[in-house]
Amino acid sequence: MARDPVCGMTVDPAKAAAQGEHNGRTYFFCCKGCAQKFSANPEKYLQPVPLNSAIAPATVTSIQAAPIASTVIPSRATAEQNRYTCPMDPEIVQIGPGTCPKCGMALEPMDILAEEPVDPEFALMNKRFWVSLILSAPVLVLGMFGEKLFPHLSGPALHWIEFVLAAPVVLWGGWPFLQRFGSSLVNRSPNMFTLIGLGAGAAFLDSVTATVFPQWFPASFREMDGSVPVYFEVAAVITTLVLLGQVFELRARAKTSSAIRALLKLAPQTAHRLNASGNEADIALDQVLPGERLRVRPGERIPVDGVLLEGASAVDESMVTGEPMPVEKSANDKVTGGTLNTSGSFVMRAERVGNETTLAQIVKLVSEAQRSRAPMQRLADQVAAIFVPAVVAAAVITFIAWTLLGPQPRLAHALVNAVAVLIIACPCALGLATPMSIMVAIGKGAGVGVLVRNAEALEKLAAVDTLVVDKTGTLTEGKPSVADVAVFEESGFTKDILLSLAASVEQVSEHPLARAIVRAAQEAGASLAEVAEFHATFGGGVEGKVSGNRVLVGTPEFLEKNGVVQASLPESNRLSMAVGLSPGGSTTVVFVAVDGTLIGAILLADLLKETTPQTVSELRKEGIRFVMLTGDRKESAVLIAQKLQIEDVRSQVSPEQKATIVADLKREGRIVAMAGDGVNDAPALAAADVGIAMGTGTDVAIESAGITLLRGDLRGILRACKLSRATIRNIKQNLLFAFLYNGLGIPIAAGVLYPLFGLLLSPMIASAAMSLSSVSVIGNALRLRRARL
Repeated sequence: MARDPVCGMTVDPAKAAAQGEHNGRTYFFCCKGCAQKFSANPEKYLQPVPLNSAIAPATVTSIQAAPIASTVIPSRATAEQNRYTCPMDPEIVQIGPGTCPKCGMALEPMDILAEEPVDPEFALMNKRFWVSLILSAPVLVLGMFGEKLFPHLSGPALHWIEFVLAAPVVLWGGWPFLQRFGSSLVNRSPNMFTLIGLGAGAAFLDSVTATVFPQWFPASFREMDGSVPVYFEVAAVITTLVLLGQVFELRARAKTSSAIRALLKLAPQTAHRLNASGNEADIALDQVLPGERLRVRPGERIPVDGVLLEGASAVDESMVTGEPMPVEKSANDKVTGGTLNTSGSFVMRAERVGNETTLAQIVKLVSEAQRSRAPMQRLADQVAAIFVPAVVAAAVITFIAWTLLGPQPRLAHALVNAVAVLIIACPCALGLATPMSIMVAIGKGAGVGVLVRNAEALEKLAAVDTLVVDKTGTLTEGKPSVADVAVFEESGFTKDILLSLAASVEQVSEHPLARAIVRAAQEAGASLAEVAEFHATFGGGVEGKVSGNRVLVGTPEFLEKNGVVQASLPESNRLSMAVGLSPGGSTTVVFVAVDGTLIGAILLADLLKETTPQTVSELRKEGIRFVMLTGDRKESAVLIAQKLQIEDVRSQVSPEQKATIVADLKREGRIVAMAGDGVNDAPALAAADVGIAMGTGTDVAIESAGITLLRGDLRGILRACKLSRATIRNIKQNLLFAFLYNGLGIPIAAGVLYPLFGLLLSPMIASAAMSLSSVSVIGNALRLRRARL
């Protein structure tokens, strides 16, 4: 075999479309187009090219989606063209960035860009923070040490200096918060910014009034020099710290889309299209049409989903399966857009393009799932609905209590503590506890081949105690494979020769058993010879001449009709038992005869997947009970169950019976997950608490499931279970933190520790705590990106 120097494809010199000479050496080409390119500039194609240079730059094409679904848009689009939504209130959707009218939070883009865009909200908040920090620092110094540092200045003079420095911080730096405060009042939707506006606003307005109109205050409120105490440093520092919290929060929230963005970067920018004459042209990815032939070179990512037509390669499919080992691909094998061609060059036929590709569907599914709401969120929603009014009431009670019962100066203590109560309360920590964990977890799952359709399925999976599995295609390969080869000693043949002879005849047949025999021979490295006088008998077997010998492969009856002595044919059941396979069931014995003499037999069965035994054991350690359902015969089902130590086996069940069994298990109080891959599994998948579809299965099964595993084996279920349990732990941690933070912080801010320890919480410290609470919740959610699955 030779290698085309232009495209890298392996070419048979005897069947090459063209050939040419250069410097005394003959080169062979897969098509005339490659030959013409080589002839025009041979040196260009004879120089070695590093693998990295062959990798196309990553971007993404336009994918259309349903009106409310997240979509992928070209990287050249601007933020103003995107749809934005709120992580706490996903029903809020608008074009362009902004703030949520309900909770006041900055909206997040629904339409994910392949390249991370510049966030205008983050840029503006960052600018406001640094300006406010520069101005707030001297205000804080003057407020705390002004009289000692500047004894020659009177109290009113210091207050005017503080006013000049603090006003830009509160009115310009805090303008977004004041806008959200006003919006919350107009929309009658109190939120965190209602509390910030009330707290910082009360401190600032009181200080402005005390500075400009000190005569309005009673004499008992004034200092010796006639001035009234002011709290400009409180208002300025609170605003600055809230700005810092917003900067941290926006930066952390941007990381939650990193999983989707990583998927988008897998799509190549262009494709190499071949015309009818074999000439090649580079076109944009969105111009590829179904049915067109495309060339994929080594080191490039496959542009769209399709079928390999010519050539062979090893393809890294880790982006959809999570498995690091490349998969060998040859003619008629399916290839997936976005996966990496690691070795040979090949020609493929495009089948699914645009928003129909697997990669586009993954991105769409992950984006929509990240916006779904888990049942655990309902508790947080119920608390949040009464949270702000309760905090305002607590602040009013605090003010009244300190005014009537507090030490002198009572009004100052009352104002400071009421402001601290308003500032320290943080409904956002409560509201973000669940959605942030869900977003990160679903993105993490997509990276390891676990696609979650909605947050409810992820939450329910953590509580599953019973896993119902279909045998065929889930525990087993779902197709016949050669289990063993038996050779009769007196025949004089070896197992390799027998398999080679049988495969040489069967290579012409399209029967599934024939393909299994040929595949086994190829994997064993056996050479296949040309077959002559081939003839197939339906339900019996095949015959043909291989290297001059008449070879028959088939049932005992078929061989007997074709002259093989009946006495030499053992019972298929006895032969199955001899090599450790159960008779009947899904085991098939195919006999092989050469020139009228039986030489041996090939045993075929639907074998267990290599990963099944270990994964079943690990899932059992997680406390999951197995129930195996199959429409297959009892003998075959029991054999598989015994190997896996599964006690509850239901065989010869219909699709309707599978759904009934799932319903019965649920009535027993069990939380049931059903894993399957076929149309016959769809009713049971829909009936289960959590349906898990194998990505290698049918579209009907996938549509009926809440979770889809892109690689069709049980390891994906183990990963999904670990992910769901890690996510629920993370959500509970977030909720516990949010409840404890607010449950302890508000009473402390109100001054409950003062009678015992004489401790009061400064509004500035309360502001820092409030800002860090939201960031802490998001930071804890981001830990899921490092979860070991």
